[in-house]
Amino acid sequence: MVQELRIPQYKKLYEILRKHILSGVYEEGSLLPSENELCAVHNMTRPTVRHALEALVQDGFIYKKQGKGSIVQKPPQDIGILSISGTSSAIGKQYLQTQILQKPTIRAWPTPFNFDLSEAEKDFGCIYMERLRFVNEQAVFYDINHIPNINLPRFTSRTFENKSLFDILRGHYQIEIKGGEQKLKAIKADDKISQLLNIKKGEPVLYVERKLSTNRDGFHIYSTIYFNSEKHAIFGNF
Repeated sequence: MVQELRIPQYKKLYEILRKHILSGVYEEGSLLPSENELCAVHNMTRPTVRHALEALVQDGFIYKKQGKGSIVQKPPQDIGILSISGTSSAIGKQYLQTQILQKPTIRAWPTPFNFDLSEAEKDFGCIYMERLRFVNEQAVFYDINHIPNINLPRFTSRTFENKSLFDILRGHYQIEIKGGEQKLKAIKADDKISQLLNIKKGEPVLYVERKLSTNRDGFHIYSTIYFNSEKHAIFGNF
């Protein structure tokens, strides 16, 4: 039986604090508990606590101020399609719903493919899934994902309805998104896209092809996204 990947102690604390920041338990401008308090409450060493806090700083959730401690700052609030923070973090889970059109399934990579693949990615095949994402009950994103089928135990048995793909990759597999490359162009909606995004056939939609790099060497996440920009604008940094 394949064992669940072990989550480092600092990541457990990182996820706890991140969850409380995003949910508003720790409001913008408020102080996190001190390192001593975090050590005592979570029974962790000071280096472990500092590692978790450094990760929160790197991801933009807190900043350090000499003599005060760790101060919460508002995470990025752009639409997320152009941001490595992910759509769920950018928009907020309370406004975003996800419908799974195709549950994760293991298959061979399509040929031809939009991006070059590493030898390991080619050898192990991919996990394919399709999602339709709603913002305030309006269909905004239709995305198709190809994820390398490399050391992702039980991935296809997980529930992704109304859940963040990035959160699952980070929380269960310690896979962090570090950046990426993308190609964008405007296209006209065909029958399928117009039906999914509830727009007229021939209306313009933004077509995005993305290759996201991660903290795993040679492991990338590939997405094809159709974006309905009728009521939403997008912006952000890579």
